[in-house]
Amino acid sequence: MENLIVHSFKKKETEEVSLALREFKGKAYVDLRIYFKPRGSEEFKPSKKGIMLSTEFLPQLKVAFEKAEEALAARV
Repeated sequence: MENLIVHSFKKKETEEVSLALREFKGKAYVDLRIYFKPRGSEEFKPSKKGIMLSTEFLPQLKVAFEKAEEALAARV
């Protein structure tokens, strides 16, 4: 598997959030990370701010995000 950015969105002018599928030492991971644009550069670079989990946790992450949406909807 190659590294594949699945989705990204701009957090602010110099930061974006990216979800990628990555392979490391033959194992597949999902990587949710903040990327930043260094001063004087047009290219985003990965920051240390993020989380990389084995893809086996993807179903639990999906449940967590769904519960977060439900909790937010209940507050409205």
